[in-house]
Amino acid sequence: MTTMAADPAAAYPGYLECLEEADEYAAVEVATGLLEAGVPAERVLLDLVAPAQAEVGERWARNEWSVAQEHAATHISERVVAAIAAYVDPRPTRGRIVVACMDGEWHALPARLVAEVLRLRGWQVTFLGASVPAAHLVSYLHRYDAHAVALACALPLRLPYAHRMIEACRRSDVPVVVGGRGFGADGRWAGVLGVPWAPDAPDAADLLADERVLRAAPPARLDHLADDEYASLVKRRGELIDRALADLRERVPSVRDYTPAQLDSTISDLGYIVDFLAAALYVDDETLFTEFVDWLVDILTSRNVPASAVGLTLDHYGQQLRDFPRAARFLDRAGALLAGGSGTPNR
Repeated sequence: MTTMAADPAAAYPGYLECLEEADEYAAVEVATGLLEAGVPAERVLLDLVAPAQAEVGERWARNEWSVAQEHAATHISERVVAAIAAYVDPRPTRGRIVVACMDGEWHALPARLVAEVLRLRGWQVTFLGASVPAAHLVSYLHRYDAHAVALACALPLRLPYAHRMIEACRRSDVPVVVGGRGFGADGRWAGVLGVPWAPDAPDAADLLADERVLRAAPPARLDHLADDEYASLVKRRGELIDRALADLRERVPSVRDYTPAQLDSTISDLGYIVDFLAAALYVDDETLFTEFVDWLVDILTSRNVPASAVGLTLDHYGQQLRDFPRAARFLDRAGALLAGGSGTPNR
């Protein structure tokens, strides 16, 4: 292998082409070829597999790749990670770390990358995978002695579940470190929940090695939940979605002619708006909601769905939740930003 090919950055375009062509064997060869050329396994994981998978997600978001293509590429990336782990096969010299995704969180590959980096750093790692219920995680911790738990969250709407899992682990006297974009690009929502946050796998490894920092996490800052807006919104979720769909059918006649698939997608989007609003209420941060609305508009626009439908839904939810001061403020702010971007008034 040439010197250039022994650089993950130089190998990246070819590796991404393997994902695009769904060529599992060639992708594995690229990764193992780097290892054979002396590139450390951690670099292959973090400088080749991780950025390629991020690009896969971006191509789906831009509607350049279908869900099927994204799933195929993710499967290949998982096979590549397994091949790297088998090639290196490190032996543990440190305690057990349990790595898991939040309940309802199905984006397991980033957590798997963290698990493998920790394994390379000498930890005995148990990777529990995607969507681990809190009760099952606690039961596992009671059975096996763990130095710490590393929890991954890719989507902010899972933050309320994340807090419950964090507290459940702490009641078992097991420290927790969290990671993933679900806690914010700068980890700000981890701070609200009172838990150490790592932006990447190497930082997670450093955090887990410092037990003093792990056990010195500040308390959660959730006094705002006393207003009961979050709990009340969650209880009204089904009703809000049903009414929003009826409102869209009334105000956008073309919705009445949607195919079953289009209708399912619309209902899912209506639900996501409620769920992200609830998560924003939980951490009391309107930017969580406004950033989601901006992302949703980009996704819909790339799929030729008019962004005006989002504005109509924000308007409807604002009217339904006018007795929820924080929720109404978040909806108004998102609507104003949407109107500023589209040039169409929200109200």
